[in-house]
Amino acid sequence: MIIDHRTYTVVHGKMQDYLMRYERDALPIQMEYLGDLVGFYVSKVGPLNQVVHIWRYESMADREERRARLAKDQRWHAFKKSNAGTFVAQENKIMTFASFSPGQSR
Repeated sequence: MIIDHRTYTVVHGKMQDYLMRYERDALPIQMEYLGDLVGFYVSKVGPLNQVVHIWRYESMADREERRARLAKDQRWHAFKKSNAGTFVAQENKIMTFASFSPGQSR
């Protein structure tokens, strides 16, 4: 099992708009294709204006197959286009569970 840990830094003043659009437009599409959302978080202390979403996949092959199907959806392309000027940075990490980590057997 792997974790896809995605951090996006949002332009100051655009967070509420992004969150509203993401919940309304992107989340239903991603849930259709990606499935296992572990969590979606907004930073309050430390680096500000960041959102983190964490997705769980069975393997890298599972992730690649799911994301490839998502990439073919025109609704997803429309949402991505609506994000022009929304982000300052993006960081993506692929992580695995430590042997003692809770949550790995869901």
